[in-house]
Amino acid sequence: LAQLAEGAAVVVTGQQVGLFLGPLYTLYKAATAVVVARALAAESGQPVVPVFWLQTEDHDLPEIATTAVRSARGAPTPLAVPADAADRRSIAHRVLPPEVSSVLDMLTEALGGLPHAAEHLARLRHHYTPGAPWSVAFAGLLAELFADEGLVLVDPRCEALARAAAPVHRRALMEAEALASALEVRSAALEALGYTPAVHVRPGAPLCFVHEGGPEGPRYRVEPTPGSAGSLTVVGGAARTTTTELLARLEAEPLAFSSSALLRPIVQDTLLPTAAYVGGPGELAYFAQLEPLYAAYDLPMPLVVPRARFVIVDDKVRRVLERLGLSATEVSAPEDVVLARVAARAAAHAGAPAAVSLEARLLEPLGRELVALRGELAGLGLESALEKTEAAVRGAVAKLVEKHDKARVHQDAERVEDVRRVRAQLYPGEAPQERVLGLSYHAARVGERALVAAVLAAIEPWQWSLQELSL
Repeated sequence: LAQLAEGAAVVVTGQQVGLFLGPLYTLYKAATAVVVARALAAESGQPVVPVFWLQTEDHDLPEIATTAVRSARGAPTPLAVPADAADRRSIAHRVLPPEVSSVLDMLTEALGGLPHAAEHLARLRHHYTPGAPWSVAFAGLLAELFADEGLVLVDPRCEALARAAAPVHRRALMEAEALASALEVRSAALEALGYTPAVHVRPGAPLCFVHEGGPEGPRYRVEPTPGSAGSLTVVGGAARTTTTELLARLEAEPLAFSSSALLRPIVQDTLLPTAAYVGGPGELAYFAQLEPLYAAYDLPMPLVVPRARFVIVDDKVRRVLERLGLSATEVSAPEDVVLARVAARAAAHAGAPAAVSLEARLLEPLGRELVALRGELAGLGLESALEKTEAAVRGAVAKLVEKHDKARVHQDAERVEDVRRVRAQLYPGEAPQERVLGLSYHAARVGERALVAAVLAAIEPWQWSLQELSL
């Protein structure tokens, strides 16, 4: 904070305030911001501060009210608290339900007797108490985990920051049509290059949300009213309005407005001296659309840095991977592909000669006979029938080979069980580990500080590839 007051630049990242910090990539984002800030400070000789922007403006509580933890027994345990999808109030104004206590009990059981479970659970219970604001619980936990790194957390849902951000919303309202048109041109250019824009741009719509009934009221987007020049509709809200009315309300009550996905970076970089932004794949895709918006607000675009991507491997999983001859990143392939890869490597290791494929064994004799018969059949005008027959046979053989290969690689029951066990832990539910599992299992096994330190030490700024992290 002292460095910020003296004019230090910042590296910003952010995330929704999920249950128990949400998936592991939240931890990776914060750690990447710390490492990138250090790298830029070393390169420039100037202080650079890591900042975590709490995305408390969002209203989609069901999206963040669930997480999962790998239990001591290995299988992921889902954890969730009730969340009303119809409630459109910002997360900043919502509190944890009583059920969070029973979820913590479930987590306690899932972690079993892991060495650091008691310490980690005590910290969670301190922050995640019934009636505590979601944002306060999340911020308190994250701030303590990164206290030694000086991670600064920013919550935009406060009066001072809302008033400072009001000029951004004012321009978003006054120049809505021009800004939307510029974004549409940019989206068309991306589509022409073969990319799909991450965020749909609505013609003439302001890039901000309005909170009806005050800052703690439900949050709605605004669109031009069809067939009514100068009129705006609060989509899902109570009534029509006008730009003039919204501007007057913004002046009186700036917290009654919040930013969209495309406007949020502009708000961040208006309030903060941003040198770089750390984001995941979806957020980086937003920035492909944002060049005209930064130009309109006369802001320089920051460096856009991919967050670190890890698959965490513990001792037990490592031993299974070594037995199978696999790397942790290889298990993300479909089960049949992984099993075939393991079988092929096992055969090669045993020195077995390469087997002639079933497809070759079936089709090579047929091919020889067809070559011999082709001239005769052509003379009878049966070329088309020959081609159709050959195609049908090859299709039938391909289906048989597929079934044969799948059955063959599933013959070794122990190998199948090993593959399924490591895939469940490294790629649960056919999704990347970092997008499904939370930090609790690893924090309880090696300790919170050891986990954070290991992640920080493993991060290499400016690279995108998925890395293995052994704990």
